[in-house]
Amino acid sequence: MIEDSGTIDEFLARHAFDVEEAVRTAAAREIMPRWRRLAAHQVDQKAGPHDLVTDADRKAELYLTGALSALLPGSVVVGEEAVHDNPASYEAIRGEAPVWIVDPVDGTRPFVRGESGFCTLVALARGGVLLASWTFAPAHDRLATAVRGRGAFLDGERLHAGAPEPGRDLRVATSHPDYTTDEQKRALLGLRTEGVAPRFCGSAGLEYLAIARGELDATAFSWEAAWDHAAGLLLVEEAGGAHLTRDGEPFSITGGNALPFTAARDAATARRVAGLLAASARPGD
Repeated sequence: MIEDSGTIDEFLARHAFDVEEAVRTAAAREIMPRWRRLAAHQVDQKAGPHDLVTDADRKAELYLTGALSALLPGSVVVGEEAVHDNPASYEAIRGEAPVWIVDPVDGTRPFVRGESGFCTLVALARGGVLLASWTFAPAHDRLATAVRGRGAFLDGERLHAGAPEPGRDLRVATSHPDYTTDEQKRALLGLRTEGVAPRFCGSAGLEYLAIARGELDATAFSWEAAWDHAAGLLLVEEAGGAHLTRDGEPFSITGGNALPFTAARDAATARRVAGLLAASARPGD
């Protein structure tokens, strides 16, 4: 536990492994025993058939809420399922207390289908600034971590996103147009151009990890929910990447972003993708 005179940096130096263990334990206890074993009554819809929640999501988030709060007294937890039940709790992201941002199962639809493309996402932030993140893919037993200013790692090996190969089409994972506004649809059409190879995204957390590993060049996402983006954005930054909204500003986890936004392997690619999104979004272009 952190003392009154301590700092977040000291907490991370002493307890980053404890956070990792909490994430692994949540997956081992609540997620993996239900993978490929879900009964129909353990799966519910929230906003619609594309927005699912399972017993694994709920129980893993409850476990993480208790474990993370205990590790860092005075912190608060903003979890996807708790915010669904109480939307006002999202406001804690804008407060001054340390906040844990939790997506217990990112990629719930693949999880429900019995596929392996899902992960657990945890980020620690304060005052809107991302400080640390954990991205755990339990079906593959792979853990990516990042601490601001200290780099990004996958299973202990440092990650370097690098730059896209010159002359090759940019590989970009994008939001599905069915879940976007008309303006966002226009913006995303800007990626249907020579030199860009867009495809629809899977788990956001795993797409960010692919960027940090240099396996994907960029994303173009049209939603702001911090639990989907916080962990991955810091991972990409610490691997040498960058992120920009459609108006050329870095993405903010506190909201108010011009969407869609991009995260990319390097600053030049981020500027290129953000420029294409901005130009296409303007009516009449």
